[in-house]
Amino acid sequence: MASGEYGVIEAAEAPPTVDEADVVIVGLGCAGVCAAIEAREAGADVLVLERASGGGGVTAMAAGHLYLGGGTRVQKAVGVEDSVEDMVTYLMMNTPEPDEAKIRAYCEQSVAHFDWLVAHGVPFNDTMYKGKHVMQMTDECLIWSGNEEVWPFRDEAKPAPRGHKVAQVGEGGGAKMMECLIAKAQQLGVRIVTDAQVHHLIRENGRIVGVSYRVFGKEKGAVRARKGVMLATGQFTQNEEMLKKYLPELLNPGYTRQFTPNDDGAGHQLGLAAGGVLKHMDGALVTAAFYPPESHIKGILVNKLGQRYCAEDSYHSRSSLFTTKQPGRQGWLILDEKTYQPDPPSWGAYPLVDAFESVEEMEKALGMPEGSLQETLRRYNENAAKGEDPDFHKGKKWLQPLDTAPYAALDASVGAATYMAFTLGGLDVTIDGQVRTADGGVVPGLYAIGACASNIAQDGTGYSSGTCIGESTFFGRRAGRHVVAGK
Repeated sequence: MASGEYGVIEAAEAPPTVDEADVVIVGLGCAGVCAAIEAREAGADVLVLERASGGGGVTAMAAGHLYLGGGTRVQKAVGVEDSVEDMVTYLMMNTPEPDEAKIRAYCEQSVAHFDWLVAHGVPFNDTMYKGKHVMQMTDECLIWSGNEEVWPFRDEAKPAPRGHKVAQVGEGGGAKMMECLIAKAQQLGVRIVTDAQVHHLIRENGRIVGVSYRVFGKEKGAVRARKGVMLATGQFTQNEEMLKKYLPELLNPGYTRQFTPNDDGAGHQLGLAAGGVLKHMDGALVTAAFYPPESHIKGILVNKLGQRYCAEDSYHSRSSLFTTKQPGRQGWLILDEKTYQPDPPSWGAYPLVDAFESVEEMEKALGMPEGSLQETLRRYNENAAKGEDPDFHKGKKWLQPLDTAPYAALDASVGAATYMAFTLGGLDVTIDGQVRTADGGVVPGLYAIGACASNIAQDGTGYSSGTCIGESTFFGRRAGRHVVAGK
């Protein structure tokens, strides 16, 4: 559907009303289902209109990590000490335009949110995966999922692992979570209509009072919302027209975009048409991970000038985004005989260029200025031998001289490495999910949650795995309570 087909119509022009509810939620991803449960438990009649043939959204494609902390049951069980203040400090430092009220609420209520998820059927094991990985392929729960141990964050906030994966072996944790939450919503009496594409919001006397929708392209009619309409429609990663306008970088064929067929920015467009404002639309998670194996973190990332450009122990999206900003979007991971490992190949985001008997030979083959890589490696090795990295402050446990031939160069460049990306921008919303207007007010009767709203996750350099699902479920719940209270 073209962007112009989403909009707002006045009640007098609306098609015949075919249903009504206290709360109408557009989308049954993790934000929508949590909002639905909270609103239903607060006594509301809740109707969810889901565009796909079943719920889940992009969350059902995810491994199922939630960024939670401050002393969760799992953290305590595995002996991890964490505090609300350290979590607040960390997220404030990692968010480009942090909203302290939102971040503080998220952190202060993080343990309670974890307990709520458990109480509503989402399983978590009291275990921890202790290695450095993009995603644990076991059913272990806790993982280091961000930049907690990376400079300068580790100096300001005591590092703690906060990535909580749903108890499911491998990549199916998101699907498992959605299965549990949707079952709970249905048990509570939340009404769900699938294959329902909402294309218009309905406005009456300045207030959003409902939606109109189609099923398989055929107009079904209007649904009235007595208390409010909630947009929970996901990202805009699938919409090339919107990407061209807001985030043209992701149209580069070197990026594989992660989305469902329905991530076309419907909620963004509906909210905008109603008077909302979009924020952080140039923000994206972009990642090509070079670990595991862990030993690769002991290598160095260099650009075509032979210079390092980031700390290699950074979260994989942080280092990846730094790579995309290098000349020609080119970068290489340089390893030696002691640090290079060919396995496991399943995560082979960085292909091997070749092996070289000398740094000089490698520098020449990669087309770098004469002496540049040699000097970079000389300086790095000299400091690493002393357990130091004055240039990028890589953690001491990852510092090791790269001085044993042969040397390997892995290609980190966009177009060579396997880059995955999705959008993070969305509607500007209050802490309770109300859609904000340019003058600082709100659009009466309209809420936005999940990936079509902008809250904590704003860009990839400060991202931690689990932030999107964590904030979507948390703020979705909060909006669900607020809309019923009618404040």
